[in-house]
Amino acid sequence: MDPRTVRFEGFERIHLVADVWGDDRDWPVLLMHGGGQTRHAWGNTAQVLAGHGWRAVSLDLRGHGDSEWALNGDYSFTTYAADCVAVVDQLGRPPVLVGASLGGVTAMLAEGGSDRVVSSALVIVDVVHRTNPAGVQRIRDFMSSGLRGFATLEEAAEAIAAYTPNRPRRVNQAGLMKVLRQRRDGRWYWHWDPKFLDRGRTEVPPSDFQALFQAAMRSIRVPTLLVRGKLSDVVTEEGVREFLAQIPGAKLVDVGGAAHMVAGDQNDAFSEAVVEFLERDVRPTLRERA
Repeated sequence: MDPRTVRFEGFERIHLVADVWGDDRDWPVLLMHGGGQTRHAWGNTAQVLAGHGWRAVSLDLRGHGDSEWALNGDYSFTTYAADCVAVVDQLGRPPVLVGASLGGVTAMLAEGGSDRVVSSALVIVDVVHRTNPAGVQRIRDFMSSGLRGFATLEEAAEAIAAYTPNRPRRVNQAGLMKVLRQRRDGRWYWHWDPKFLDRGRTEVPPSDFQALFQAAMRSIRVPTLLVRGKLSDVVTEEGVREFLAQIPGAKLVDVGGAAHMVAGDQNDAFSEAVVEFLERDVRPTLRERA
């Protein structure tokens, strides 16, 4: 099954690109990747969802992949949430929002920070409002590692391998071509806007953002699943407990053998957890709504 590429209009009319699997008549699932990733970060999860009767929409967030870069450098969490709401309005139905790290923050702010119900359900992947500073710094160090570019694809693969020691070490050129772009100087650069890291920004909220994040969490009333990588150095036990306590009925799934990049580390187990949640906890509510 091959996806079709579509374009959406985000906040302030920024152009966003997505791949879509499944029938347009099926209920939408909007997949939003983490910071520094692209719409290809979900492995075969979108295809699996389409095979179970969902319309999977894998979005390049602003400043990432083939979506437009923000000329004003606006990569704030609230702007990502505004992009999400804009895309939701173009899908025709309130989708299930699946977000990893930055995408998870975006999903929670879109749903919990809006004056209306934006989504049918949330799947939040390895992010909560209380994170481990060392794990967050490791993300930033990894993202910064390619700002001057890589001489070869092998050099880029080494940087990825250093960040993901739990994965088998290999050079997947086809995969690398989805997250890198070659410029005129012949070097390979991450496929995202370097301005994303300006002013010390990371893909998870800093401590001074936690109050807004918590307020949004307390407003979420849709079925919610938190998927945590059992090896993650980003999500804390305290953060997980508070997440589950603040969102009524929220559930937790731990994925063994996975670190922060859960879908990339253990895609089959991740996809299975998402499908089980959608079929057991979400689809029945959609039938009632229909």
